[in-house]
Amino acid sequence: MKPALKSALKLSLLTTLVAASVANGAYAADAKNVIFFLGDGMGPSVVTASRIYKYGEDGSLTMDTLERTARIKTFSNDAQTTDSAPSMAAYMTGVKMNNEVISMAQETIAKEPGRDANGNLGVDNCPAGGKSVPTILELAKAKGKAVGAITTTELTHATPATTFSHICNRNAQYAIAAQATPGGAGYNAALGDGVDVLMGGGRNHFTPWSTSNKYGRADGRNLLTEFAAKGYTVAATKAEMAAAPSGKKFIGLYSTRSHLEYELDRTATPPLGEGATQPSLSEMTLKAIDLLSKNTNGYFLMVEGGRIDHALHGINAKRALTDTIAFDDAVKAAIAKIRETDPKLENTLIVVTADHDHTLAFNGYGKRGNNILDINRGYKDNQPSKDADGNTYTTLVFGNGPNRPALRSNVDSATALKDNYLQETGVRLASETHGGGDVKLLATGAGAKTFKGTLDNTKVFDLLKAAFGF
Repeated sequence: MKPALKSALKLSLLTTLVAASVANGAYAADAKNVIFFLGDGMGPSVVTASRIYKYGEDGSLTMDTLERTARIKTFSNDAQTTDSAPSMAAYMTGVKMNNEVISMAQETIAKEPGRDANGNLGVDNCPAGGKSVPTILELAKAKGKAVGAITTTELTHATPATTFSHICNRNAQYAIAAQATPGGAGYNAALGDGVDVLMGGGRNHFTPWSTSNKYGRADGRNLLTEFAAKGYTVAATKAEMAAAPSGKKFIGLYSTRSHLEYELDRTATPPLGEGATQPSLSEMTLKAIDLLSKNTNGYFLMVEGGRIDHALHGINAKRALTDTIAFDDAVKAAIAKIRETDPKLENTLIVVTADHDHTLAFNGYGKRGNNILDINRGYKDNQPSKDADGNTYTTLVFGNGPNRPALRSNVDSATALKDNYLQETGVRLASETHGGGDVKLLATGAGAKTFKGTLDNTKVFDLLKAAFGF
């Protein structure tokens, strides 16, 4: 038998066996509920550093304790190193797409939106006739399940947008907001009567342009008024979220413009920030579960810790690690909440992963127990480690970013441990970039056993569908 024919027969047999396995339930768990946790930019080094920062080398994050693990390849259709839009869209749709594209066909080319009369990126320049691809949230909604998307970024940011929007460029955030607004112009009809729970920041994308503050929609629409007219409870603060009644759809936008505060800054009050009125990611997650679980058909919920990524782009490791801990706390809170009614997670699948890596790296041979944010101290003598020129350095650095001194000098502990300290970088760039390395995926509950090995990010979509029994 010719080798090519032999290989073809083997492949055919394998395909038949896999199909039969799916048919008899070996790969399908029919989870009633799925919660998909996404730590934006939470690469392996970020996870390890956060673990050490909070719990020490011997400790464990909650996500570390999930029994099923996989390694995820993250490249996009046109780049070795992906941005958040196509990487999250690959999870949500099973399709590889180009950087900056949100839940559209593979051949879609990203086209930057134009500026409206007020100078905002409010003009959608996507060519007519673009082909959208269905998301797992839309499929769940079509099956009668409740659906939700919550984030610490703007609600219209790339990661949450991939669950409910279809557009050629992630920066067209005013159009993305309209796609989420039930019944209005530009609405994504695949969402049926609307996403049941939405939370995040960026209220300016939903409200009319303000002459005093110079931000908002140029078309004059108040999308939050439109949401309210469709029966949604609309909230702007943690207190209003807590008071929201069960049995109603809900949208909470907790920042006037831009993202929610970093976890480290959540006590900030105006004019320094809005953190004091904003819920934590754990609080948003628990509220979302309360609201969505009223649907007897089950639910799909996407939870994003989005500001991990922003702190990494800003080469501020302390805020990145603190937001990672807050994200892990949300995972912990969700599991505890679900176990109250589903003790063995027989009806609920929980997946925790990242959309891409960053360039955060460990330096030197630091002594065990040394503060991961501090200068490196040698494991033999606990004395400050020195570079080839005799200068101290921090254990955490970045491969690229803006803080590359022309001539290195000593870094002291008092400086390195400050909230606003920016780690040094190798290649000098205006902003730190994503990394192209694989990321971790961890899972537990109904259908979790199928998440294993090294997977392309598009394959996660298939496993989510199989878990739901779609």
